[in-house]
Amino acid sequence: MIDLILDAGLDGVLDTLKLIPFLLITYLLMEYLEARMQNKTKEKLHKAGKWGPLWGAVLGMLPQCGFSAAASNLYAGRVVTIGTLIAIYLSTSDEMLPIMISEAVSPVFIAGVLAVKVVSGMIVGILVDRIFAKAMKIEEHDVDIHHFCEHEHCKCGHGIIRPAIKHTLQISLFVLLVTVALNIVIGLLGTSALADFILNKPIIGELLAGIIGLIPNCAASVVITQLYLEGAMQLGTMIAGLLVGAGVGVLVLFRVNEDKKENFAIVAILYCSGVVIGMLINLIVGIVM
Repeated sequence: MIDLILDAGLDGVLDTLKLIPFLLITYLLMEYLEARMQNKTKEKLHKAGKWGPLWGAVLGMLPQCGFSAAASNLYAGRVVTIGTLIAIYLSTSDEMLPIMISEAVSPVFIAGVLAVKVVSGMIVGILVDRIFAKAMKIEEHDVDIHHFCEHEHCKCGHGIIRPAIKHTLQISLFVLLVTVALNIVIGLLGTSALADFILNKPIIGELLAGIIGLIPNCAASVVITQLYLEGAMQLGTMIAGLLVGAGVGVLVLFRVNEDKKENFAIVAILYCSGVVIGMLINLIVGIVM
């Protein structure tokens, strides 16, 4: 047990260290925007944000989970729209890409999976911005980094470096504590238990994979990818879990965005989108095969 705790702590520290550069860059950008942005620039960014899901989905496919955490902070600061946030979450590939490459998976297959994630992010993100945002009564976002700073009690106004470092340390500590706890739970359960949990369960498999994908840890994408490569789940089931999996992005969202109802709505959209798309893929594959 002691070894498990030590390993979980070490992995948590390493995972958190990987996030720090992304968080610091994000907060430096947000502080800069707070200090420099004028009304005309805000207006341009606001208008461009409506098409943010397009570039957000593309950037999200990069093999790292730090970008989803950065996106959560940008959304809390009202720099990006809710649709852009969803697009980034859906396309985030976390550790899937390096694992598939290390296992010598066909480049064509990898490209296909990435394409599905990116296109899914674009479509769902645009729909959320155009339709669901109004239905959920989520107001269009103006850049409001000052309000974000007040919520985080960072005493902004002392340049951009000091507040950015304070934000980064606060979120990094929060992520570290939760990540260590999750690593211990995953270590106690083991990946074999998760495989038995999903194996040969149509429809239910996608639902369960989506739940695993919601685990706010990069380990979720590792487990899902490995289970697929070992034949423990279907293609659509893997896609469902990977689409829902946003690394620590959701964890950071609940930490920095004070509207908890909105956060739960975002998670619900993320989960339902990933599961439905996964089911459709399994249905198509079943018809073709």
